[in-house]
Order: sequence, then C-alpha cells, then structure tokens
Amino acid sequence: MSESNLDLLSINTIRTLAMDAVQAANSGHPGTPMALAPVAYTLWQKYLRYDPNDPIWPNRDRFVLSNGHASMLLYSLLHLAQVRAVDPDDKVLDSMALTIDDLKKFRQIDSKTPGHPEYRLTSGVETTTGPLGQGVANSVGMAMARWWLASYFNKPRFELFNYDVYAICGDGDMMEGISGEAASLAGHHKLSNLCWIYDNNHITIEGNTSLAFSEDVATRFKGYGWNVEHITDANDTVALEKALDVFRNTTDKPTLIIVDSHIGWGAPHRQDTKEAHGEALGEEEVALAKKFYGWPPDAKFLVPDGVYDQFKKGIGKRGGEARNAWVKQFESYKTEFPELAEDLNKMLHRALPSGWDKDMPNFPADAKGLATRDSSGKVINVIAKNVPWLMGGAADLYPSTKTRLMFEGVGEFEAATRSGRNMHFGIREHAMAAISNGMVLCKIRTFASTFFIFTDYCKPAIRLSAIMELPVIYIFTHDSIGVGEDGPTHQPIEHLIALRAVPGLVLLRPADANEVIEAWRVIMQLKKEPAVLVLTRQALPTIDRSKYAAASGVAKGAYVIAEAQGGKPEAILMATGSEVSLCLSAYETLTSQGVKVRVVSMPSWDIFEHQSREYRDSVLPPDVTARVSVEQASILGWDRYVGSKGKIIGMHTFGASAPLKELQKKFGFQPDKVVAAVKEVLGK
Repeated sequence: MSESNLDLLSINTIRTLAMDAVQAANSGHPGTPMALAPVAYTLWQKYLRYDPNDPIWPNRDRFVLSNGHASMLLYSLLHLAQVRAVDPDDKVLDSMALTIDDLKKFRQIDSKTPGHPEYRLTSGVETTTGPLGQGVANSVGMAMARWWLASYFNKPRFELFNYDVYAICGDGDMMEGISGEAASLAGHHKLSNLCWIYDNNHITIEGNTSLAFSEDVATRFKGYGWNVEHITDANDTVALEKALDVFRNTTDKPTLIIVDSHIGWGAPHRQDTKEAHGEALGEEEVALAKKFYGWPPDAKFLVPDGVYDQFKKGIGKRGGEARNAWVKQFESYKTEFPELAEDLNKMLHRALPSGWDKDMPNFPADAKGLATRDSSGKVINVIAKNVPWLMGGAADLYPSTKTRLMFEGVGEFEAATRSGRNMHFGIREHAMAAISNGMVLCKIRTFASTFFIFTDYCKPAIRLSAIMELPVIYIFTHDSIGVGEDGPTHQPIEHLIALRAVPGLVLLRPADANEVIEAWRVIMQLKKEPAVLVLTRQALPTIDRSKYAAASGVAKGAYVIAEAQGGKPEAILMATGSEVSLCLSAYETLTSQGVKVRVVSMPSWDIFEHQSREYRDSVLPPDVTARVSVEQASILGWDRYVGSKGKIIGMHTFGASAPLKELQKKFGFQPDKVVAAVKEVLGK
C-alpha cells in the first residue's frame, strides 16, 4: 500500500471502531469521530510528540479532547497507537491501555471506556472532559504550566520543557462561557504553545447551531489576541498540516484552527443531522457508511493489516525518539543540576521538600486576634518559600483574600515574566478553577482564590478536581454573614454544605490562626484530594492554647478543644470557624454555672468521618445526646452530629446588609443564645 492509502486506511479504522463501539453500546456520539478522524489522525501521526510506550514522560505534548462526548475518537487513537497502561503509582506497565475488548465494552459498567474520557481511569487520557468548556480551559493551564516549568528547570543546553498543548473542541465548547474566559487569558499571556482545533460542524443536540449561535468565532478569537487559521474541509489533511505548521512557527500568540466538518461523514441518511450527534446510527446505517468507506459492511471492530504498523512508524517512532532524547538529556542534567533534578523528581511524585513547613509563624493568644485570611496569608508565604513549585493567585482579589506571595524574587506570572509565581486570573472565577486543574495535571501545586460566595462560579471545576483526584488548593475568604454590610448577595449560606457534599473534597474551616497553620499542614500533604480552605474576613480571637487544647487536633478533622470540668460532659457544643470562639464564650458561662459542657472544634467533617469509630466516639460520645451545633451557614447536615435531641443554631434564610454585630444579634449568634440552647437541650 502507498503511504496515502495507509493513512486513509488508518483514518477509516478510527471511524469504524467508533461506529462499532457506539452501536454495540447502543449509546454514544458517533458523528464527531467520523468527521474528525482525519484531523485527529494527522495530528497524532505527524505532529504530536508523544511516546505510546511512556505516556507520562514529563515533556510530552498534551492532547485534550474537550468535546468529550466524542470519546471514541480518543479511545480509538489510544488503542491503535498501542499506548501502554500506567498504574496508580505512575508505573508504566507492559499491558495496553485499551484493547479491542475494552472498545467492545464502551459505556459499560467498570470498563476503561466510559462515555466521557476520565483521567486516571484510562491511561493516555490527559484530563477528564465532558462538561463542555472544561477541557479547553484545562489546556490553558497546561500551556501556562509549560512556561513556568521551563523558566524554573530549563538551563543552557538543557531544554527540559518545551511541550505543546493541543485541544479539539466543538460548538458546545465555544458557547460555554468558560471557554471565552480561558481564551481571553490565553491570549493575554501569549501562549504560543497552545493550539485549539475547533470542529465547526454546525450541529448540536437540538439541531443546527443557527438556532442559538451565529457569532463570528474567528473575529472573536482575533480580538482575544489569537492567530486564526481556517480549514474548509476536515478531510483536507494537506491544508491541516499547513495550519499546524503555522501554529508551530507562531511565537507570540495561541492558535485557533477552525475546521469545517460534516458530522457523521459518510453516513448517507445521518450526515449533517442532529441524530448523528448523540445516537447510535443503527446497524443498517453503519453498514451503509462502511460501504461508503470501502469497508466490509459486516466486519466489526476490524483493524486491517498495516494499521498498527503505520502508527508505530509515525507517532511511535517520533515519540519514542523524543522521549529517549529527553531521558538521555535528563541523565546529564542530574549530574550538572542535582538539586533541580531532585526538585523535579519530588514535584512529579507530589512529594514535598524536606523542611517544607519550617519557619512557621507563631500566633500567641490574643483576644483581639486576626482574620483567618490574614493568618493564612502569613502561612502560605512561609510554605511557598520552602516549596518552589507552589504558586497561584486570585480572581482579581488577592488584596482581599491575602493570597499574594511577597518574598523576594517571587515575581508575577505574565507573558514577559514566566518565572513569576503570583498569578492574576482576572475576574474569571470559572476559568481560574479549571486552569488550576490544568496546572496541577502538570504537577505544579496550584492555589486559586476568591470570595466563598463565588464558589457558585467555580463549582463545576471544583467537582472535576475531586473526580480527577487533583490536589488543587482552593482558598475562599469572606466565609459567612461576617461579610457584613455587603449584604446577602455576598454572604454565603448554603455553600459549606454544597461543598461538603462533593466526594473526595477536603474542606477545612479553621477557628483561629493556629488552626490555620494546622489546616495548611493537612493540605500540603494531600496527594490526591483537592482542598477548600474557608477563611474569615473579620478578626477572630487567637485561642489560648495553654488553656484549651492544641490546634494539632485539626489533623483529625474534629477534636475536643475544651473539656467539661468535673467529669463526663452533660452536653456537647460543636462548631467550625468563627463560631468556635463563640462556643468557648458560652462554655465559660456554662462552666461557671456548674454545667458540664464539652466544646468540639470541627474544622473538617470529611477528615473526621475518615477517623476510626473509636476516635469519633471519643469526641462525640454516643450516650451524650444533649448537643448543640453553631455555624453561620445552612443548618443542613448538622443533624447527623446533633441527633434528634439536639439543637442547631444556624442560618434559615439569606443574610442582610448591616454591621457584623447587628447581624449576629439578628440571627442569634451570641453567647447568651448558645447558653440558652444548651440549657434547653438539657431541660434546664
């Protein structure tokens, strides 16, 4: 066979594998893989620097399928390129990531080929995509990470990091607001290593995009500061190669390649229809499409002779050579720059440098105290000095969230200063969270910050952090009605319980400056869990630890901060964050009146629930049923701790605009109200 015939055979193999898998599942999206097979094949076979035998080598090009519903396009590529599997400890195995049998189990229970690509579940999948716009936003983070990694690790004669990032996206990605946020920031940062390939097929689930989408995408992206190329036929691989060459030769901006395609290409009755987008074609239509491709109509999951070898000669050979050259270079690098090599090794394995928590600040007891956002700002500056790959920023709010790194030489991450570690996301909360996911996927430890209320804008990306098991650090301040005069639009009520409900997400709401230190100790040692740190705007007393228990109890999620005087407690007071000090005030009053009450600080429900039953029962003895919880948030969820005989002091409405003391009085967050609640549950 000629080279061009082998290329076409390989392209049609991608198409037919996708069609067969969707048909076998009777579920999925066959049309986009059928249309984009020439585009994806050309990119993988002729451009992508990616070694199927080592799919996690650090300087590989990244490929993101942002329109994740077209997952069979990626699964077919991973199979045909014979990408090897990687275990949870990042060990490359001898087995393949996806076999033909795996493709046959598309969308079935416990398969490696779920409906949308999932990071960690399927080797070779660089990020979990599905919610549209998330993948392209992740790709911006990946591209930004390359520039910072290069600034830190590259040295004369040693270019350890120069990878490119490619993302395929569709009309849905372009319509979601997050893509605009991310593209705007990418253009601002002149991310010349970033290429989005936009499948312009004019079809969504409801029908033609003219129903709701008529903007000039090319002009929009030029306005963002992108280079824009246009391919009028997805099957014109020569034109695509020219556009990809332009991308590679562009040094001052990202590139968007618009590719006009026909969804369901080759299916005589389904091409260019909404049915081709999200439904199996049907056996008869599959057979007719195969006939159009010159394929045996009855053959299923056929990989003709020569296809595997074609991939080996293309991406396999090129990627293997690039990876081997990198490994050889790194061996010399380790000799000349052993400390940097060790940093890279630790970063890649999510390990911490020795002494990462040295020189922590000291916070003595202080009735006036300081806001936990302020103490956190002091702590993060100490840790960032000790962990060179800890970086991040805020959505235009670092003066308020106290997340600016301020030690000598830390700098700003900008197009002209790639080595900076202070990132400026602008007022783009959703993109900020998704970009942070992309950076953490490249093993940089990234934090993202805004007001707690604006987790409403971040939530989809936070959820994906948890699904992907990425240790992104989210720092959210202005945590309650303590925001005061800004009023209910800025006072989070339901947000604590909403994030507590996310599986695998570690949420901590510390009670004072010393709990903040311990919270950071917990967070920095997480390797697979994202963390949410919820902090106050208002000053909180720094609790006297000579009188009350040490803050190290934070490591277990909840701990007894004040024990009942004179024996077993009659009642238990429990709280998080700013309300712990309120409970301690009530505790002093109750103790002076002879009531035996215990106070429990519960900064993290999630961590507490992962402790042994013995420990949990020691903190909250089952036979002590007189319990009161206090939290300036929705009461939802506290019933699991206070039980049917307890009382919950919390928010039943939105807040109000007023000074904090007036709000505390209006909503019942005062010592006398807590004392009365304890007496009520005790029947006194």
